[in-house]
Amino acid sequence: MKYFFLLVITLFSITLFAQQKQFATDENGKFIYYKVVDSQKVGKDVIVQRSKSFVSTQKKSIKTVTTTDSSIFAKGTLIIDKTVLVVGHPSGEVNYNLTVEARNGKYRFWLTDFEFIPYQRDRYGNFVAATTVGTPLEKKVDKLTASQWKDIQATAFAKVEKLAESLKTAIATDALVKLPAKPVETISTKKW
Repeated sequence: MKYFFLLVITLFSITLFAQQKQFATDENGKFIYYKVVDSQKVGKDVIVQRSKSFVSTQKKSIKTVTTTDSSIFAKGTLIIDKTVLVVGHPSGEVNYNLTVEARNGKYRFWLTDFEFIPYQRDRYGNFVAATTVGTPLEKKVDKLTASQWKDIQATAFAKVEKLAESLKTAIATDALVKLPAKPVETISTKKW
């Protein structure tokens, strides 16, 4: 009975461990994160304006390349962290392309062209890019570094999902409308 219970627990944990989310691939074999969002309350111009403001608020990690009246194309960077016990440090960065296209009542966005650039310590102890040429994230690697590469892919997918959720909430919320600032009233002790 003990062995049966132990066998059930190990099989259950193996099946849970094997269900990691991964990127989908497009027709060219590249990794892609693609979403179509139905938003009947928001028009095309508002969607484009809100997505432009989202990109401008993320100006450290996302740079706008081109904009049209119905789409935005931007390039961005995600930092991949490596944590050993308690101490963490960046192990590299993932560069990507973000495209947002809008129509009345719905919009779609996708992130693609993921490239990993590893970091190394420089002589001052800072983590800097080891090379300027990125390795495509969908590239197959040898058996020696396969587990590390899977960890990088899983971390990149988690960060891309988080970025996508923040983009969806930025487009869905009305954070763009800023109320005019009220003039600060000065307090006069001479008037009653």
